[in-house]
Amino acid sequence: MCDEIKALLSNHMWSLVPFHPSMNVVGSRWVYRIKRRVDGNIERYKAYLVARGFTQQEDIDYSETFSLVIKQVTVRLVFSIAVSRNWQIHQLDIHNAFLNGVLIEEVYMKQPSGFVDPTLPSHVCRLHKSLYGLKQATRAWYTCLSDFLLSIGFLASKVDTSLFILSDGTNIFYLLVYVDDILLTGSNSAMLHCLIQLLSSEFKLRDLGVVHYFLGIEVQSTGMGLMLRQHKYIFDILTRAGTTSCKPVDTSVSPSKLLYSRITHSLIPHDFVKSWVLFSILPSLAQISALLLTEFVSSCMLLQIPIVSTVS
Repeated sequence: MCDEIKALLSNHMWSLVPFHPSMNVVGSRWVYRIKRRVDGNIERYKAYLVARGFTQQEDIDYSETFSLVIKQVTVRLVFSIAVSRNWQIHQLDIHNAFLNGVLIEEVYMKQPSGFVDPTLPSHVCRLHKSLYGLKQATRAWYTCLSDFLLSIGFLASKVDTSLFILSDGTNIFYLLVYVDDILLTGSNSAMLHCLIQLLSSEFKLRDLGVVHYFLGIEVQSTGMGLMLRQHKYIFDILTRAGTTSCKPVDTSVSPSKLLYSRITHSLIPHDFVKSWVLFSILPSLAQISALLLTEFVSSCMLLQIPIVSTVS
């Protein structure tokens, strides 16, 4: 908590102003998280000061909001390009990402619990930068990051707000961002490290090296490329559901279960049940073709490749 407060104060997050009854003052609370590695071991303990944004009022202390959603097809596409061209994929972690966003609205917050200024106990915090929990926090941070990326030559993708592309004619780089997690890959290793230094000069970040874990996806490098799996993500779901000790089954229907038909008023044969379950869970060829076509068109749009029809 002390480290978090020091980071907030050093970043000039707020200034204390006298309270006025016309102000809409939001509260705050401390949120504690345990950040774990891919293997489940504890990496570090983290405390966040979170504003109670649900008490904000539209057109008074916030106007527009934005929620960054990354597309899985974009992640797979960037991974595929990097593997096919033997590029390294670096992962970056922005420290206190939301604290970099500048607020354009007047937002007031109560002084944090446990850290009230003893000389000005009745004053409130006039926020200058975004804080976790504010309705416009994600938008403010994304605006700050995208403005910087555009200033150094990146272009924003027209179909995915999480993708930025930098091309100088001979080299090309792809940057994926999800809140404070960034993936960066490109055709020139020296320029890649220069881009990381540029980012570190503007934002406080950690270079995590080659990507190992991103958005719940475990990335393992092999001789044939990258192996993607979600073992930890699935195990966490099973743990929350309390089903880690359950045995796996081939189908969702027990073979000893007897089903009765209301139409024929007789028992349904087991062979028919198994065939029906298998047919219901397997996608049809039409569904597979539609999925492949959708991903192909999305990939072309992301890379700005023209689609030429061969049908006359």
